[in-house]
Amino acid sequence: MHITDAAKAYHEKMFPGYPSKFLETDPEFIERFDNFAFDEVVNQDDLDDRTRMMAILATLLGCQGLDEFKVMLPAALNFGVTPVEAKEIVYQAVAYLGIGRVFPFLNAVNEVLVSRGVKLPLEGQATTTAETRLEAGEQAQVDIFGEGMRGFSQSGPEESRHINKWLSDNCFGDYYTRTGLDYNQREMITFCFLAAQGGCEPQLISHAVANMRIGNDKAFLIKVLSQCLPYIGYPRSLNALRCVNEAAEQIKA
Repeated sequence: MHITDAAKAYHEKMFPGYPSKFLETDPEFIERFDNFAFDEVVNQDDLDDRTRMMAILATLLGCQGLDEFKVMLPAALNFGVTPVEAKEIVYQAVAYLGIGRVFPFLNAVNEVLVSRGVKLPLEGQATTTAETRLEAGEQAQVDIFGEGMRGFSQSGPEESRHINKWLSDNCFGDYYTRTGLDYNQREMITFCFLAAQGGCEPQLISHAVANMRIGNDKAFLIKVLSQCLPYIGYPRSLNALRCVNEAAEQIKA
């Protein structure tokens, strides 16, 4: 068995002093996986470790990789992701995955933070109130997607207009307006949520366009997607790549 020096070094940075039990039970598998994920993939591009780890956490939420999330969260914290950033990733996931899928991750992030001596609750990050969330949320939509979102909360057929309002006041007004992550980071993790859960290609294209509008260009999204591939596999990664390419064509038009 031969795990490359680069893969060993990266594993040690993620999990200092922790030898994988799979070295004993599944040596051939772990040789191939570690060499791929922790050498070939991480050295494919120049994405920084902190951004990579934020994307991986969002991806694991999207694909419901709870056990791997528990493993990777300490690594993310070791690479400079802050407790606030980790919490914000989990909170924002509720808007895109629903509480039914995010609830176990809320418990997991709390367990990991407490085990590392972090006092909960963390400092509040909300910037809106019940009275201001709708206006602030719609402004966030305009900031990210463009002026075409002005008045979105009051648009659409009457019988479903409330859902557009909820997108403005809940999805954007409750989450995107929070401090702890900026718009670029929030759109990146949304891209990861959607790519990882699959079946959301129309929304994935829309958010890939949004990412590109605010500065997360096509090359950046491909870097993010490449780093997440070991965690979601090829079918969803290739679907996401097609959405990125479609979004890039829309930006050009």
